[in-house]
Amino acid sequence: MGSRQYYTIGEVSKMCNISTKALRYYDKIGIISPDVISEENGYRYYDRKTLLNVPVLKYYKQMGFKLEEMQELLEGSSYQTVRHCLHDKLDELKVQMKELQDSLIAAQDWYNLVHEAELVVQNNIRDVSVKYVPGLVFCFMDQEFAYDYIESIINISWTNYLEEHAEQITGPVILGFQNVREKREGACKRCTIMQQAVTPDARKGIQIQTSAAMAASVYHIGGHDTIGETYERLEQWLSQHGYDCGTRCFERYVVDYWTTRNPEEFVTEILVPLRKI
Repeated sequence: MGSRQYYTIGEVSKMCNISTKALRYYDKIGIISPDVISEENGYRYYDRKTLLNVPVLKYYKQMGFKLEEMQELLEGSSYQTVRHCLHDKLDELKVQMKELQDSLIAAQDWYNLVHEAELVVQNNIRDVSVKYVPGLVFCFMDQEFAYDYIESIINISWTNYLEEHAEQITGPVILGFQNVREKREGACKRCTIMQQAVTPDARKGIQIQTSAAMAASVYHIGGHDTIGETYERLEQWLSQHGYDCGTRCFERYVVDYWTTRNPEEFVTEILVPLRKI
């Protein structure tokens, strides 16, 4: 092999911190190949300059390039070719970053809901309170309501509707009803299903911007079959404090069928925007 310095595949593996299996695979697909293969024993030998491709390959890998995308780049392409490859990779990575960010938001919001429910149950929070509800942008859809909560909350039509409009949502399912008393009495026939939009754009027909408001809030712990009792306490509080009981109300499902099928662990927040009589 003359005076040039060559290295066995085992030596290359140690020097470059890369497995011999990977080196054999790189040779197979034509990315990094040995410079000499011994006719006597089939041993593979790499020239020092060939090894310098390994750090370059690792850097391309760090940027998200697939092995098949590296072949042209490792051949010493022109500025134009490299710039074109990097431009395409930047566009691809931006899409991936957006998708990952959306997933992170959804997972974080769900985690927060479970934690909120745990604290509500642990502290047995059942009193009516007043809270500030910020204005947010929600995806929404009007739907029939027959007091079949599982069908209303885990809603196939809603999921299909979101997919048709390429919308990403996060946070709890919220159902909006036109009248507090009608909801308690079982007279509601329709409701609006809402979930927060990951990418807010209230100009879209599927999204709506809500206004910030002060609202009466009360948590209901347990199954939805007894939620009417919590409504009764809420109505009494509204009347005692001079607020309208005929206004709209919202049920925010903190923990529901999405998280558990045990109704005893359900936590629902009822929200009523405050309006003086």
